[in-house]
Amino acid sequence: MNATVLAIISICAYLGSTLLIILHIQQHIKRVAIYLAWTAVISHLIYTGLVCQQHNGFSFSFFSTGSLIALIVALLLLIAALNKPVEKLGLAVLPIAALMLTLELNFDDKPHLLHTYNWEMSTHILTSIIAFSLLNIAALQAILLAIQDQQLKSHPPKRFIHSLPSLQTMESLLFQMLGAGVFFLSISLISGFVFVENLFAQHLVHKTVLSILAWIIFSSLLLGRSRYGWRGQIAIQWTLIGFVSLLLAYFGSKLVLELILHR
Repeated sequence: MNATVLAIISICAYLGSTLLIILHIQQHIKRVAIYLAWTAVISHLIYTGLVCQQHNGFSFSFFSTGSLIALIVALLLLIAALNKPVEKLGLAVLPIAALMLTLELNFDDKPHLLHTYNWEMSTHILTSIIAFSLLNIAALQAILLAIQDQQLKSHPPKRFIHSLPSLQTMESLLFQMLGAGVFFLSISLISGFVFVENLFAQHLVHKTVLSILAWIIFSSLLLGRSRYGWRGQIAIQWTLIGFVSLLLAYFGSKLVLELILHR
């Protein structure tokens, strides 16, 4: 099947699933939304495979990387939804995946193929992407938790808030996501220090510093949760601060170098 057709099918399925999650009242509609989301992810995955085949490797350019991260985030969310009540995060994850795939489809940016790197650098890049994807979901969970907390305190809860798990369950899910994300971020940083020749070179220094800062923030939050029982607003605020630091580290340099400086 043509790669472009697969991309269009994926985009439509992402948006259709989002709409059903917004509108769902009955259990069977929720199931249809999940099936559509799986259709979108599988189509997106096959599309990515076909593009890799055409280019003889994956292109780690700005929009391709954004599309890949969105795909991994959506896939991780659907896997988590098999036994955890996290499908509401699809309201943010799925339309973003559709947007990133649309941008990849329409912008032919400069390729940076994975096969040009050795296995050490490939390990660093892939663990970085997985870490960012997991912590992306954690950030979305933190936003949803903040909305739930605010609604329960300030207003009569809306039907959407009633459909969410308890605050305690939501917080527990948040810290599980953070733990998994920090694990892969640790591997990414270690592999970077071991395998990258000059991690503090001019074009890498801000990425390195911001990634380390994000690791310190997330690790401190996990430690604070374990030792001092940190939760609520502290967990939400520091999760979002850490994610913003990571977002700037991962995409700040690519945005400046590729789309502004055209390097």
